[in-house]
Amino acid sequence: MTEPQRLSKRLTQLFECSRREAELLIEGGWVMVDGEVVEEPQFKVLKQTITLHPDAVAEPVEPATLLLHKPAGVDIGDPQSLLQLVTLQTRASDDDSRIRPLKKHFSRLKPLLPLESDACGLQVLTQDYRVERKLLEEGNRIEQEWIVEVSGTLAPDGLQQLNQPGVKASWQNETRLRFALKNPAPGQIRQWCEGVGLSVISQKRIRIGRIAMAGLPAGQWRYLPAYKRF
Repeated sequence: MTEPQRLSKRLTQLFECSRREAELLIEGGWVMVDGEVVEEPQFKVLKQTITLHPDAVAEPVEPATLLLHKPAGVDIGDPQSLLQLVTLQTRASDDDSRIRPLKKHFSRLKPLLPLESDACGLQVLTQDYRVERKLLEEGNRIEQEWIVEVSGTLAPDGLQQLNQPGVKASWQNETRLRFALKNPAPGQIRQWCEGVGLSVISQKRIRIGRIAMAGLPAGQWRYLPAYKRF
């Protein structure tokens, strides 16, 4: 062979598989070129050594759902900000999902139940239409938990006012309130707090339904395992 050829074509020759199978193997991260994983079927090869992982299976890559600890000040709707936050390098070291990270997992991610720019905490990013449908169709019925740092003096009946129908509010410590409620509108928690004499310093979402942030460091993410549900 004197001319470079597509990796997928080379794979069909080496392992007697169809072109589609070759593409699936490459996109699945099962193919190495000179010891480095290559996930692009169109990658050009010449005389490099092509190897296949012993556990390789020619199956479509399952859509991924990522749980991100969004820092305050980041606009999750800005594609550039999202790309900077969600990379192979920012994956949390304690991710025990057993999902093999692939480049394909970082494209076409959709933020669901998006956080405001000045809020931080648990942000869901998904490629999975099933997760998207669940959170869009049932988002108003799924409880969220927030920790809100405040300053000021609470009105005498302030806590009672905050505990309105569908909202559970309690003090976590002297400066932090805990809210459990369903899909608050943008700015709603801040408005409630200001209405009882408190100024909001920070807002952090720590749980959506049954999924908690569980010690995830700011700016890092982990996969949502397939067996976990909101």
